[in-house]
Amino acid sequence: MYELKTKENDKSVLAFIEKVDSKTKQEDAFRLLDIFTEATGYQAKMWGESIIGFGAYHYKYKSGHEGDAPLVGFSPRKAKISLYFATGDTQREDLLKDFGKHTTGKACVYINKVADIDVDVLKALITQSVTFLNETYPKNKA
Repeated sequence: MYELKTKENDKSVLAFIEKVDSKTKQEDAFRLLDIFTEATGYQAKMWGESIIGFGAYHYKYKSGHEGDAPLVGFSPRKAKISLYFATGDTQREDLLKDFGKHTTGKACVYINKVADIDVDVLKALITQSVTFLNETYPKNKA
């Protein structure tokens, strides 16, 4: 059976951010920590080795695959900062039109730095993602 590698753990979020090599990315990570905490009302937790997540939900797909994941999160990666939002939320695309400089993947939105984006749109993306996941998976464990 497949086992998720990215699980919530008790590692220190602040210690993780303090180890980020780039001073600019480190400063952006602290700023994102404040933004995500304020927008969600959840305490930041480490998920795996490098994802800072907020809240949690339990998902179960039709295939039978299930697990736990953060409602939203981010990771200050070497190349770009990854922002994690709900997949399948059609409102995400509308919000991203006014977000600023970014690229997207299936579940991630990638930015170079916080200065490139509209923070109010980021807050709206966070709130929308949390709402969407709480509605999609109503037995939220967070």
